[in-house]
Amino acid sequence: MAQENPYQQQPCFVISIAARMVGVHAQTLRYYERVGLIWPSRTGGRQRLYSPADIERLLRIKTFTEEMGMNLAGAEVALKLVERIDELEREVKELTEEMSRLQLRLKARTQGAKVDS
Repeated sequence: MAQENPYQQQPCFVISIAARMVGVHAQTLRYYERVGLIWPSRTGGRQRLYSPADIERLLRIKTFTEEMGMNLAGAEVALKLVERIDELEREVKELTEEMSRLQLRLKARTQGAKVDS
């Protein structure tokens, strides 16, 4: 399985920059946090820091609400479905890779048995 980019989870954007990147007001980001849609990291001084993965999530929320007309409850459900689909796709990829490895081992054993006969 491919490793996730470790920098995706690194908090690096303060709220004003994150809000500008997403195209919403900082107060909107505070509200999203209050209702449990996002969970930015905090510095020792309690300043919110957003990672690239947080920015991606915020952009998805914005797409769901502004472009698709969903309310926040609908956006939350859609986010959970997208996350579940991503998880299932990773599982399918892992199973496919495992199946390929097993097929190669079986093929090697079968060919080894033919040579011995």
